Amino acid sequence: MAEDFRRKREDFVCKNCGARVQGTGYTDHCSVCLWSRHVDINPGDRKATCKGMMEPISVESEPGGYVITFRCVKCGHKKRNVASQDDNFELILELVEKGKRE
Repeated sequence: MAEDFRRKREDFVCKNCGARVQGTGYTDHCSVCLWSRHVDINPGDRKATCKGMMEPISVESEPGGYVITFRCVKCGHKKRNVASQDDNFELILELVEKGKRE
């Protein structure tokens, strides 16, 4: 985990699909549609000024689980984050398959 990580438990309404997401302090994306928002410079700091939507563009299988790569549709910034247990597994598998075709 990044040295500057700040855990802050926040619930939010997804700006992509409208789902109500209950945060755990590590939640940074919607578990229903997997979209996120560009709000952090360092995880949890909420200092990014962009505030663009972060599209899930790929998923990699790594020891211990899946890692989702997001790209900001506004500025192009990319970030990676570990998928959580309650994420939509069907969408994760779709992104894995998409990666195999590309």
